[in-house]
Amino acid sequence: MPVHRPAPGDLEPIETASRDEITALQLQRLRETLQRAYEHVPHYRQAFERKGVHPSDLQQLSDLSKFPFTVKKDLRDNYPFGLFAVPRTQVSRIHASSGTTGKPTVVGYTKNDIDTWANLVARSIRAAGGRAGDMVQIAYGYGLFTGGLGAHYGAERAGCTVIPMSGGQTEKQVQLIQDFKPDIIMVTPSYMQVIIEEFVRQGLDPTASSLKIGIFGAEPWTEAMRRDLEVKAGIDAVDIYGLSEVMGPGVASECIETKDGPVIWEDHFYPEIIDPLTGEVLPDGVEGELVFTSLTKEALPIIRYRTRDLTRLLPPTARAFRRMGKIVGRSDDMLIIRGVNVFPTQIEEIVLEHAKLSGQYQILVSREGPLDQVEVLCETQPAADALSENELGEISAWVQQRIKTRVGISTRVLVLSPESIQRTLTGKARRVIDSRPRHPSM
Repeated sequence: MPVHRPAPGDLEPIETASRDEITALQLQRLRETLQRAYEHVPHYRQAFERKGVHPSDLQQLSDLSKFPFTVKKDLRDNYPFGLFAVPRTQVSRIHASSGTTGKPTVVGYTKNDIDTWANLVARSIRAAGGRAGDMVQIAYGYGLFTGGLGAHYGAERAGCTVIPMSGGQTEKQVQLIQDFKPDIIMVTPSYMQVIIEEFVRQGLDPTASSLKIGIFGAEPWTEAMRRDLEVKAGIDAVDIYGLSEVMGPGVASECIETKDGPVIWEDHFYPEIIDPLTGEVLPDGVEGELVFTSLTKEALPIIRYRTRDLTRLLPPTARAFRRMGKIVGRSDDMLIIRGVNVFPTQIEEIVLEHAKLSGQYQILVSREGPLDQVEVLCETQPAADALSENELGEISAWVQQRIKTRVGISTRVLVLSPESIQRTLTGKARRVIDSRPRHPSM
């Protein structure tokens, strides 16, 4: 897929700085962050003391490994404002997770934090090929979720014209793309699939729309998904990464000229990769769990936050900062099926390889007696002719065989007609429904 825009455009000086300059800045900012957390957040003071460390113990970047991790439970235990490092009156905005598995995790931003966030999303949009004057349709959800407002402020900071569409109302999404002719869409990749389907349902060619760039995030997606979206929509598909506990969208973002993994904005976030079982820091290039420490946040400094995202750190290419590989999954999203570790993205890659299947799929996990059972639902392409029972059976067997060979589990695969699987209307797709009884201790 050719790049639609010349890149990289105007870069900030730090984006082309030497490694020594970046390291020196990180060390200075990291010391300030540790001191801020120690002085103003009781949780961190107590956690540091339990580990027997003090901010002054940070003499070099590798000394960060001496400090304790932060996990989601720490945010919930200090709900709602216990981890804030500034008085509540200095907090300009509050966001929160959905809280579907308990209390939401609450994050706060000072005026300076909002400003930094807008600048980093603007940097991410420029890296994706966006330029001042472009029109951006934002189809991430607004509200407590950081996606919509984070993208919105960043697009405005980049000098773009913003269409604050939010998620849902798929017919209207398509109507506005047709009428307003935006250059860029910011949305989850799974909801972009739904928008493409709506184009086809209306008899429109999605590759003929005004869209040139899709900036996709908020859920893991594969290279197979990138190819599928680029071909079906005629766009450049670029990955943006973020999570609310660290900031929101714009912690890292891909460059359109390379599309080789999101560049971590290392002047504001210090990354580590750890062994998810031992907590040991792993060298660059080795796959493990991604950990972030904020370097400039005022309201909610975050120290060694365990994201649960599994990836690896890669050397710089298009920018002076290191990159992260595609997220292969989350340690807490990993399914253990009859002793085999399975990530939904492994199934996604296989489904997208078959020319007669759309990218929509769902994994149903149940238990019959002592054995786990897995059923994979997938769909034929929306525009495909009706297939015979024999053809559907052949596709099902093709998918089953590849899952068995590559992933190592036996499955039942149902190939359904278009639009049989329930669509996501607000953003993130529900790819897995696990109805197995939970262990009492979980």
